[in-house]
Amino acid sequence: MRISLQYTDEDWRRLNFSDEGAWQKAVDMLEARITERYFAPVDLLIQAEQDLPFGQRRFGFAIMAIDCLLVEMFESFIEGVETSDGQSKQLFVRFLTTRPRFREYFSDTLAKRFYSEFRSGIFHQGEVQGDGLVWSVGSLVMELNGRMIVNRTAFHQALKDEFSDYLTALREPSQASFELPFPKIDLRENFRSKMNAICNR
Repeated sequence: MRISLQYTDEDWRRLNFSDEGAWQKAVDMLEARITERYFAPVDLLIQAEQDLPFGQRRFGFAIMAIDCLLVEMFESFIEGVETSDGQSKQLFVRFLTTRPRFREYFSDTLAKRFYSEFRSGIFHQGEVQGDGLVWSVGSLVMELNGRMIVNRTAFHQALKDEFSDYLTALREPSQASFELPFPKIDLRENFRSKMNAICNR
């Protein structure tokens, strides 16, 4: 199985985690996987529309579909959850209400609404449920006359910034400040557990 273009599951299984160098390589693997498979394609979609007038931009749903997938996955890595079966909503809401770049926009109620209308609507119906809108301007999340509006560009950038902070914390756990949803979480061991599940180690 390929973790990324450069790394395979065999590369992961060969890591000796008693060595700090192995931890650094493990983080390299995660960074390559997420960047190549998810961030780079979304960045290209955003770039392709940047010179178009606001009303002609059409890639918002594809961008939000990928980013919603990442929200659940990131929280699974943080908490060391091997599979999100049966706890998808809890993980999703916890990410939006605890991560620094999202929590100022999402109350528990709004996060649950976002999960239902945007995440589940796009994943299962190919459209936003209710009257919510995907835009490419304005604040990350807005409410207008009861309608939820999400700026897909701002949402994506916030996700990238959160992931960057997470990688920093994995690389320098004794120095990095990274807020956790639960006390006494071992960020590195949770990361290792999640990647072990992916690679069937």
